[in-house]
Amino acid sequence: MHIPDGYLSPQTYVPAYGVMLPLWWRASVKLKKTLRNRQVPILALGAAFSFVIMMFNVPIPGGTTGHAVGGVLVAILLGPWAAVVAVTLALVVQALMFGDGGITALGANCLNMAVVMPFVGWGVYRLIASGTACPGRSNALADSRRQLVGAAVGGYVGLNAAALSTAVMFGIQPLIAHDAAGRALYCPFGLRLAIPVMCGEHLLLLGFVEAVVTGLVVAYLQKVEPSLLPGEVTSPTATGRLSPAARIGIVVGALVVMSPLGLYLPARFGAGTAWGEWSVDEIAKLSGYVPSGLRHAGSTWKAPMPGYATQSAEYVIAGIIGVAVVVLLAFGLRTLIWRRKDEADPAVDAPVNIT
Repeated sequence: MHIPDGYLSPQTYVPAYGVMLPLWWRASVKLKKTLRNRQVPILALGAAFSFVIMMFNVPIPGGTTGHAVGGVLVAILLGPWAAVVAVTLALVVQALMFGDGGITALGANCLNMAVVMPFVGWGVYRLIASGTACPGRSNALADSRRQLVGAAVGGYVGLNAAALSTAVMFGIQPLIAHDAAGRALYCPFGLRLAIPVMCGEHLLLLGFVEAVVTGLVVAYLQKVEPSLLPGEVTSPTATGRLSPAARIGIVVGALVVMSPLGLYLPARFGAGTAWGEWSVDEIAKLSGYVPSGLRHAGSTWKAPMPGYATQSAEYVIAGIIGVAVVVLLAFGLRTLIWRRKDEADPAVDAPVNIT
């Protein structure tokens, strides 16, 4: 779902940046007013979770791959505006350091994965968990089954919404940017192919992967740290246990260690590049020619660690570096989005949810 450079025309990626700029500003203003001191590590680790979960490439029948995103999970924990910031941080690091997603397409990728996905998924989660999609605390208890079901279904729907918006961006390129002979200058595959393929693989497989990932983490938090979830916490708080940030840190650390599965599974099942993320040589074989936009895309940006790695140990190292950079960036932004609150403020101990 990471759109590379050369696949989108300026008629698409410039407006995408135009949409994202006020949304990034709105997110920063929203969090500056509402984010508490103790929530900053949660936001940073939520961004790290999104980064590392996207390293798990899942083989898809037909020879391609895909991945979960984690945007809906961050929205459940901190609200959709926090998810805009967290997933954007992950996508920026992926694009700049690892060449995963294009620089020109960064606004479009953020619109799909950092806006469409968390807001749609969060709305579905709210509808199931509390019976309303309006902001506010969930009516369901933090450890209720409605929370778990809402999270899983929200993850499924959110990812599919992002897949649809990505497919539309791909599919309109032959219509809005082509040469005199009618050949596409950027993505050569139209709506009739892009929508069925992108939506089909996410509806039938990847959406369920996102649902399982989101549901499992929520189930874990219901057991060990229900205070992170919206809704009333009925179980007493234990003393001497790990902090909420440490709980999420354990999940992120475990995922980094297991990240080589993102290399092993595609290799084991003979799966190749994700749909819409092909190299120049691959697109030439698929379409019979190389659109001019793709031909010149290689000069846009040279990532220092392109493709993460090809060996398991290197892949883990790339994951560690990526997570570290994402966390550092999140803390670096705290002066823009973090408002200090008096430790005596009763709201500091309230369940966390920024809407």
